[in-house]
Amino acid sequence: MRISSNTIFDNNVATLGAQQARLVQTQQQIASGRRLLTAASDPVAATRALDVTQADAINTQQTANRGTVKDPLSISESTLASVTLLLQDVRTAAVSAGNATLTNADRATIGKNLNGRLQELIGLANSTDGSGNALYAGFQSKTTPFVASTSGVVSYQGDDGQRLVQVAPGRQIAANDSGADVFMRIKDGNGTFATQALATNTGGGIIGTGSVLNPAALTGNAYSVSFAVAAGATTYSVTNTTTGLAVAGMTAQPYTSGQSISFDGLQFNMQGAPANGDSFTVKPSANQSVFKTLSDLITTLSTPLSGANVSNGLASGIVNVDNALSNVLNMRSSIGARLNEIDSLQASGDSIGVQLKQSLSALQDTDYNKAISDLNQQQTTLQAAQKSFAQVSNLSMFTYM
Repeated sequence: MRISSNTIFDNNVATLGAQQARLVQTQQQIASGRRLLTAASDPVAATRALDVTQADAINTQQTANRGTVKDPLSISESTLASVTLLLQDVRTAAVSAGNATLTNADRATIGKNLNGRLQELIGLANSTDGSGNALYAGFQSKTTPFVASTSGVVSYQGDDGQRLVQVAPGRQIAANDSGADVFMRIKDGNGTFATQALATNTGGGIIGTGSVLNPAALTGNAYSVSFAVAAGATTYSVTNTTTGLAVAGMTAQPYTSGQSISFDGLQFNMQGAPANGDSFTVKPSANQSVFKTLSDLITTLSTPLSGANVSNGLASGIVNVDNALSNVLNMRSSIGARLNEIDSLQASGDSIGVQLKQSLSALQDTDYNKAISDLNQQQTTLQAAQKSFAQVSNLSMFTYM
């Protein structure tokens, strides 16, 4: 087969050009540290590298999100720890105020101190995070959530929103809690029903918190327990104030101090000596804010002693403080669980991040040992090709003429 001189030159130029291109590519891989200079270098690896890069970017964002959630939750937990200590102090003060040796002035002084704790509690409930966002305002983060009126009634200005943040694939965690859930929606009494003495009572009757005997027999209605004293004997009658009817078998029942009164699936203890006409209410438990609980305690302590009004007020107040304390502790437990989960996800995310970066490096980073070896081989091959081309290009009939 005859090969023309043009073909020889064209083939050698093309071969030398291809070898020089490979040499330049290897030089660029060494200089940049990247094996994949373009998708054409290795289409399969380039596609895989894109997937890994996207996964790494998502993991990095979720790592940042976990920090975004952890900071306000940590501040909230610290704030609620202060609320816990405050409520424990309030409970201690309420218990000490029940000391029979204290005078009206002594109790009033305790009440003034509790008023200061109430203002402190409102301040804690209006706490903000490092960015100035209210911790307990729901979505209304720029709003002061708890505002006291001129009459001292504290109202909630926020909402029930929770800011959910993506912290892992398929997992969102709330970065805040509704102030209504923390401070407002606290069941009074024993959580099912609440007992209370009327402020007009003059006797020494003290009503207990009570308990549920038979949940199936509960009616959810409100009742009034009225006492009558005649000829030295004390009796009581129970009226269902929701229906306006007397409770069957609970009319003019003999009363002795310390006995339990039970009807319609509930029971409570009565102590002391109620006066004629004294009355007590039994109502289904309702939501009561911790601020009202403290306000009621302050009112009780500021009221001069009359019969068992202070004892009943303090007993009711202590029960409601315990309920508020339990609610705050439950909220702290929820926050603690979320913080623990974030720490666990953070450790897992860090491990995944290392693995993704190792995979990405294996796909697109230069193997310097191989690249330098290839460079030396390509340089030798190119030099040999150039020398052989020079010799072949000199072959001509005119050389021997």
